[in-house]
Amino acid sequence: MLLSKRCATAFVAAMIAAVSAMVVVAIPTPAAAQAQEQPSASPPTPGAEATPSREVVENPYGFDAMLKTSDFVTKGVLIILLIMSLGSWYIMFTKIYEQFRLNSQARDARKSFWTAKSVKEGISGLKDRSAFRYIAETGINASEHHEGSMVEQIDLNNWITMSVQRSIENIQNRLQDGLAFLATVGSTAPFVGLFGTVWGIYHALTAIGIAGQASIDKVAGPVGEALIMTALGLAVAVPAVLGYNWLVRRNKVAMESVRTFGADLHMVLLGASTPAGGKR
Repeated sequence: MLLSKRCATAFVAAMIAAVSAMVVVAIPTPAAAQAQEQPSASPPTPGAEATPSREVVENPYGFDAMLKTSDFVTKGVLIILLIMSLGSWYIMFTKIYEQFRLNSQARDARKSFWTAKSVKEGISGLKDRSAFRYIAETGINASEHHEGSMVEQIDLNNWITMSVQRSIENIQNRLQDGLAFLATVGSTAPFVGLFGTVWGIYHALTAIGIAGQASIDKVAGPVGEALIMTALGLAVAVPAVLGYNWLVRRNKVAMESVRTFGADLHMVLLGASTPAGGKR
């Protein structure tokens, strides 16, 4: 009886050991499970290179962000600066073209007018819209229509001088058109940009007051707006000032040829109007 119990006990113990071994084999360890989950690394293909990924970050404090987040005051300042800039460049290109045309007309006058036999013949050789033709026509009209009118009381010399001088002044005034706008833009554009700067700083202080702290994300946008407005004001003013000074200098050079032509024409007209051997 005792032997039978011992045999049964040994049999049960052997069964428990066998079941335990099966359970241990069936359940993997955490390290083994992690090794099974990771795929086997394949060897790199020769010649294959990894393409680096570039992340594009939009600047939240740039010009585009200012256009999206700015109020009507900032947009109004931008429009004013834009009008100033476009007007300045238009005037500069227009004045350069007018000066180039006047210099070309001066060359034509030196070649054709003074080689003609008379003033009328020289006038016919000039272009219709030429400034030198305008001066010559004014001078010859003054010399021919001096008598028989109220201006007869004026000496012929003074009358021709006044007429030629008026025509020269009209041409000079025509060349100076628009220069006042350049001078105005050059002197006021920095202050217009400064107004935008002050407005941007006001927005920065307002953001600090609302947030209760001077964090960079609260003040960077308005401060960037202020700096952009300052830069735009200078970008508009500097070309206007340089263009004004340059055009004034070129106008002086161009008007020298006009005044020289007027003085020579004045002497020719007086010589043609004065009888030989006498004075008039």
